[in-house]
Amino acid sequence: MHDPPESFYFLQCPTVTNYMRMSKYIFVTGGVTSSLGKGIIAASLAKLLQSRGLSVTIQKFDPYINVDPGTLNPYEHGECYVTEDGAETDLDLGHYERFLNINTSQANNVTTGRIYQTVINREREGDYLGKTVQVVPHITDEIKRRMMLLGEKGNYDIVITEIGGTVGDIESLPFIEAVRQMQWELPDEDCLVVHLTLIPYLRAAKELKTKPTQQSVKLLSANGVHPDVLICRTEHKLTPDLRRKVALFCNVKEEGVIEAIDAPTIYEVPLLMLREKLDKIVLKKLRINNDREPDLEKWKSFLDKVKHPSKKVNIGLIGKYIELQDAYKSILESFIHAGAMNECKVQVINIHSENITEGNVEETLAGLDGLLVAPGFGHRGVEGKIVAVKYARQHRMPFFGICLGMQMAAIEFARNVLGMKDAESTEMNPNTSVPVIDMMEDQKKVTAKGGTMRLGAYPCEIREGSLAYEIYGTTQISERHRHRWEFNNHYLKKFEDAGMIATGMNPETGLVEIMEYTKHPFFIGVQFHPELKSTVENPHPIFVHFIKAAKLFSEKGKQADEKASAASVN
Repeated sequence: MHDPPESFYFLQCPTVTNYMRMSKYIFVTGGVTSSLGKGIIAASLAKLLQSRGLSVTIQKFDPYINVDPGTLNPYEHGECYVTEDGAETDLDLGHYERFLNINTSQANNVTTGRIYQTVINREREGDYLGKTVQVVPHITDEIKRRMMLLGEKGNYDIVITEIGGTVGDIESLPFIEAVRQMQWELPDEDCLVVHLTLIPYLRAAKELKTKPTQQSVKLLSANGVHPDVLICRTEHKLTPDLRRKVALFCNVKEEGVIEAIDAPTIYEVPLLMLREKLDKIVLKKLRINNDREPDLEKWKSFLDKVKHPSKKVNIGLIGKYIELQDAYKSILESFIHAGAMNECKVQVINIHSENITEGNVEETLAGLDGLLVAPGFGHRGVEGKIVAVKYARQHRMPFFGICLGMQMAAIEFARNVLGMKDAESTEMNPNTSVPVIDMMEDQKKVTAKGGTMRLGAYPCEIREGSLAYEIYGTTQISERHRHRWEFNNHYLKKFEDAGMIATGMNPETGLVEIMEYTKHPFFIGVQFHPELKSTVENPHPIFVHFIKAAKLFSEKGKQADEKASAASVN
């Protein structure tokens, strides 16, 4: 291998040689079109390597100029995933955590905005000694520094870096250039590039076409990056001849052409990649001696339960971003985890909260076995959520409210049980006379929007004998947050006197974390976001118990229908 240029040693951290020695780096890029599933492929590869006993982490580099996705509308970029340390990140980090059962952090998600912010701040401080600051080398050097950051302490055998966007995007060029330099500077056995592409099927011609993949690899190569592995998304199986053709025209070894056929569930992808021997190909290229067979028994058991449920429940998801499934990605995945634990298929019925009224709520929610009111911001659709909560409370239907969902439950209770007809949140009505939900005290002086909410993991003390205690089995928990408003403790005594109990509290601030209605079989609202901690190996207990309650509700409903049917016959 040739020596790096002098500027590399001058501009990089002195410990860069330690990075090289301690960790190996895999880069995942995408071509032809967006939404091919780079995050799922990266997580699946990481899962296979982890199942062989290797320590692996994944990071996502996003090419947009926002510092983080915290200020993005869910319609723009899907849900904003929050890590333990309070970073607002890309939703792919949720896939990483769910597949690997590990926590990610702010270091696992980097954007163009964060890169430029760092470089500009350093320029203002005079760190570049009067030099002209340019994309190459200064921006690319900062990208490379961030790419190697997770490997600094040697905690990981392999660091996988997913590059957001599609090859050819103007926004992605600095990241592709950084990968080119990494591929040139690192020893061959320490760096590997995986390129995810598409082989479309033309129904009129009744054949798969490789030209889009060829063009994508050509464009990547023109930018100096040469893929070691091609993963080809396809609706039909790749023939040996087609694989040979792709390998020949894309200058990749034939064994490096991997089929990624469409799967019924994302959790099947690791097993498909195992069948394609992706892990063995990667180990061979990185010169890692590992004869250990992948231990995927728990994963296979989970997948078997997902594919062969014994029962089914219908859960209403009440939200205002339901047109885009990625807006509630972690909630939907948590339902899959909890369904598997209950050997039950969770059929999620998306219901737009703006469409729910007192006049149609009976018709809209009839046939459901449980109701989840989703988190969100702003006044749009909140009245529909309140009407839905009322229906669940009165019909003793299992209810689960998350963040804004809990707040809407409190407002509904105040209005319809406590008689506070003007009860409201100051988020929706700053001048309300009954601010049951009010802005947190430390948020009232905040003016900047990005990264200023109550974010990340905070402790919660649970009251013994409560539903929450039954769910968690402990009095001490920690959950992740993302909010500015909270329950107003001025009204807490009136609520508890009427049966709506605060069973979870922050021990330092007194913030209400969990509320339950004790005159209901399963009615719970939480201020935090439990969906962010549910994984394949550790489904979140609230979701598990919620689906269990929905199963019971469904069975009682069927028994009642059978009795009514028998009575009518008699």
